[in-house]
Amino acid sequence: MVSREEISDVTDKKNSVWFLDQKIDNPMDLEAAKLRTTEREKKISTLLLLRLAFQSLGVVFGDLGTSPLYVFYNTFPRGVSDPEDVIGALSVIIYSLTLIPLIKYIFIVSRANDCGQGGTFALYSLLCRHANIKTIPNQDRTDEELTTYSRSVFDEHSFAAKTKRWLEGRRCRKNILLILVIVGSCMVIGDGILTPAISVLSATGGIKLDHPKMSDEVVVLVSVIILVGLFSIQHHGTDRISWLCAPIVFLWFLLIGGIGIINICKYDTHVLKAFSPIYIFRYFKKGGIDGWTSLGGIMLSITGTEAVFADLSHFPVSAIQIAFTVVVFPSLLLAYSGQAAYLIKNPDHVLDVFYRSIPESIYWPVFLIATAAAIVASQATISATFSLIKQALALSCFPRVKVVHTSRKFLQQIYIPEINWVLMILCVAVTAGFKNQTQIGNASGTAVAVVMLVTTFLMILIMILVWRCHWTLVVIFTVPSLIVEGTYFSAVLFKVNQGGWVPLAIAAAFFVIMYVWHYGSVKRYEFEMHSKVSMAYILGLGPSLGLVRVPGIGLVYTELARGVPPIFSHFITNLPAIHSVVIFVCVKYLPVYTVPEEERFLVRRIGPKNFHMFRCVARYGYKDLHKKDDDFEEKLFESLHLFVRLEYLMEECSESEISLSGQQTQQSNSNECPTNDDDNKNSLTLSSIVDLTISSVGSIVPVESPVHISARGSATSSRGNHCQNELNEVEFLKSCRAAGIVHILGNTVVKARRGSNFLKVIIIDYVYQLLRKMCRENSVIFNVPHESLLNVGQVFYV
Repeated sequence: MVSREEISDVTDKKNSVWFLDQKIDNPMDLEAAKLRTTEREKKISTLLLLRLAFQSLGVVFGDLGTSPLYVFYNTFPRGVSDPEDVIGALSVIIYSLTLIPLIKYIFIVSRANDCGQGGTFALYSLLCRHANIKTIPNQDRTDEELTTYSRSVFDEHSFAAKTKRWLEGRRCRKNILLILVIVGSCMVIGDGILTPAISVLSATGGIKLDHPKMSDEVVVLVSVIILVGLFSIQHHGTDRISWLCAPIVFLWFLLIGGIGIINICKYDTHVLKAFSPIYIFRYFKKGGIDGWTSLGGIMLSITGTEAVFADLSHFPVSAIQIAFTVVVFPSLLLAYSGQAAYLIKNPDHVLDVFYRSIPESIYWPVFLIATAAAIVASQATISATFSLIKQALALSCFPRVKVVHTSRKFLQQIYIPEINWVLMILCVAVTAGFKNQTQIGNASGTAVAVVMLVTTFLMILIMILVWRCHWTLVVIFTVPSLIVEGTYFSAVLFKVNQGGWVPLAIAAAFFVIMYVWHYGSVKRYEFEMHSKVSMAYILGLGPSLGLVRVPGIGLVYTELARGVPPIFSHFITNLPAIHSVVIFVCVKYLPVYTVPEEERFLVRRIGPKNFHMFRCVARYGYKDLHKKDDDFEEKLFESLHLFVRLEYLMEECSESEISLSGQQTQQSNSNECPTNDDDNKNSLTLSSIVDLTISSVGSIVPVESPVHISARGSATSSRGNHCQNELNEVEFLKSCRAAGIVHILGNTVVKARRGSNFLKVIIIDYVYQLLRKMCRENSVIFNVPHESLLNVGQVFYV
């Protein structure tokens, strides 16, 4: 027999969680209150870790590893006047590689991943879970019950809580943070265009060393052909076209490291004195403004570092750390030291120092490996750009484009056709337009400097809000990062007119697209929220909604996770009939990398049962993809049937509790102690009831601890009625589904209100409308068949 406290506990939980049909606008806790499964940390064996570290070389470090092809040429475009300058530049390269890629990214920033996902938008998603800074307020507290949703609780007086309140205090601060993230992302896209251009152009430039009479146009033509071929095979997917990446890049690192050792021993061992930081001071003191501006070329030695973080999802952090510290870092130090030793003896060969420093006997094998490594490096940045665009889509920061999963094994391997061809056109235009490495190098340096600064600012917030670091640790990380990166940024600004304007122009174009789309999406969501139909209006229509209820199911797609959207009132105002069952479907993306399939759908009822109106919220992470293979409709109706069964079971449990309460009151009045064994025979736990119902669908168990419920008397007699009602409704839903499903989508036109300022009119009426016409329709994104599609036209004035 249960105690009075247990009965009270069950009643409280029932009122707050289960009986949501009595509270129309409450959060949808019915299906969200499930058992959160603990994610066990997989122990990786040493052998597997080494294998993953080897594989990461081809996917993650290709861009960073091909930098020796062009760094010294871009550092000294006018030639080397003093051998001491080479020592100084080498010293700057050594400590740049140590401070930025090694210490900052590999051992600090990589730990700020979002469940293994990297990149600027991943950092932003992580921040959105720890502070209410998302500009589209479509999140519900039930979303925090997800297994993949991690959020900390702040102490009210802590520095983290004060920072959180400061960020949430004003909308302009949220917008500034979003703008910062978009700027960093646009610069990554710009680098994804420039890296293939400079890598392939530098690699193919080695042909001229053996054929000096060959013109630059031929080299450019060969580079363009390689680039077109590279982008043309992207639809096959990274898994198919990069199976040789790791061996190629590993061999590349062995070659450049070995050649570096040979050159150091052969030309000048004193070059190793560059490991003393004193030569950095001498370099800038002697070089003055020229030494300062040469940082734009030196910065190319750390390009690709941001791609390392963006491609973090492919491998464990420990595998990437091993690969960098054991193979990449020492190989790069040896390669740059060997080239510096060669330049000290041959200062006139700075134009093609990499190829001239190769021993003649292995020149052509190294040339082939260099070209292959350049292609691999390009592949890494292209894949990172696809991932970034996918994350931007999930946060409503990019127009709807087609996203194709190219691998059933790896969720992160995707292909976006529209973006692929845009990247190819821009990459070919940059290669053919500049025709040399210097201006492309200046452009790439500008993009990298901005991305690193953005990452630093985001990391400050991560350390405060997520890691809860003491302010002294935040200062220790921030000050050196800003000094180094700010110095590089000031240097690349001097080269804006020498090619540095290219990433700024590319980033500006993508920024306009991303921000305008996000701005229009926010305004549209706000309009729908303010114009949603009140439940009093719906209830006043009666069970038939004042219309003819025709057989079938109507799926009304909306962006609202709560309330009845205005499209519904517009629909029933203009048409005299509605389907027997109406389901409002909201597909929304959350700031998590993925939503497990068993936790994807939230279903609840709208209005009384005889209305046959439901709401289904389908939740996705920024790595998830809503596609045909997911069998969306089938899973939606499985969740709907599950909801109906759970609802009737909870009602039965509720009546059992009421009956039990009356019996216990009588027993307490008569001071009798219950000893009847029938209480134990009919005793069930709440979790076992749910298990019996949904064992065939999935593991959805309430979070609450099991509470014993005794079902006797009138509860037993009403059980048959509940079962019959449940069967009747389930059969009714099945018959309506058999009668046909109609997908009702809003074909809305968004316009600026009369009296809006000129800038808003341009953004909404022209730019946003143009983007909506160019992007893919909602019916295509939701995979709605044309024969069952119904568009409802409506005009939104924002």
